[in-house]
Amino acid sequence: MAGKLRVLIIGGAFSADLHMDGYSRIPGRVEIAGICDNGSGRADALARRYALSGYSVFGDYRRAITETDCDLVDICVPNFLHYPVAIAALERGRHIICEKPLATKVEHGEHMVALAEKQNKKIYYGEDWHCKPALVKALSLIESGKLGKLLYVRCRECHSGSHSPYAQKIEYCGGGSMIHMGSHPLGFVLGMKDSPWSELTAMCSGGLEKNLRHKKLEGEDWAAAMIRFADGFYALVESNYISEGGMEDAVDFYCSDGCLHVDLTFSSAIHAYSRQGLDYTVEKASVTTGWSRPAVDEKASLGYAAEMDHFTDCAAKGIDARRGQRGIDGLEVLKVIHTIYKSAAEGRAIKNTNG
Repeated sequence: MAGKLRVLIIGGAFSADLHMDGYSRIPGRVEIAGICDNGSGRADALARRYALSGYSVFGDYRRAITETDCDLVDICVPNFLHYPVAIAALERGRHIICEKPLATKVEHGEHMVALAEKQNKKIYYGEDWHCKPALVKALSLIESGKLGKLLYVRCRECHSGSHSPYAQKIEYCGGGSMIHMGSHPLGFVLGMKDSPWSELTAMCSGGLEKNLRHKKLEGEDWAAAMIRFADGFYALVESNYISEGGMEDAVDFYCSDGCLHVDLTFSSAIHAYSRQGLDYTVEKASVTTGWSRPAVDEKASLGYAAEMDHFTDCAAKGIDARRGQRGIDGLEVLKVIHTIYKSAAEGRAIKNTNG
């Protein structure tokens, strides 16, 4: 396509800011055509933060999609809105970026993927773990063969709990910590493997009074799944809302001739000490006094800058994203998450009859 890729952002809060930071690093390729958000002043605040001009502001996503001349609709809204916004954009003939999870219900994800194929449009699934520089490097080291055969991966995303009102109810979020946060490590593991999963066993805290800490949260505040793949590889995926001290993202790779341990959030080139407390150290850290490891370029290290670079390049060419970041990959993650919930509820291992 000629000229800049025109992007309509649906949402003006946390995820929109992460994506907008990525767009701001490739200004010669992207033009923000519009921002849609029903929060008071958030759209204009986002635009001021990134010195945007020539954009339109909307309060209703249907009107925004209908009236905005754009190539790509970037969906940065709460989980339960992913499906209706995606359908509206795909019906209008737009490529879409959809943040994780793809939807809250499997049947909604299947409809999204089917409609994209019918419309000959692409779904770019926002799994940023595939773009995190540390994980890209780790996989390149494994692919070199110098560590031997990859046998087992243990990965987790944990923090003290979401403050979003949309994360508190299953109706809005689709579940608890596993769908809201565990979709990241799960999506990474599924995307890095050519072999399909063959069996999984899961446990969850249960929601409400059955939770470990968050008794008003309808979904679980702790979940873990052991997954076996057809080629004999194993993975343990964990997510919880009971970890204090900041966002804990970590991946451990165990190979036949070596291992790798990757700390995605608590590693930094800076080691600081402050009696007063710093303004910011790392996401979800509520205390910044004493010793800390302040993030250097958090949005880049978390993969969002590279993710937006990749998605906009693919959208401009009308091609699929890499494995792990396509609509079909997001659908598979959603299916496995619901299988995890089924395994935990029924207390049994579940085999993959489609693998």
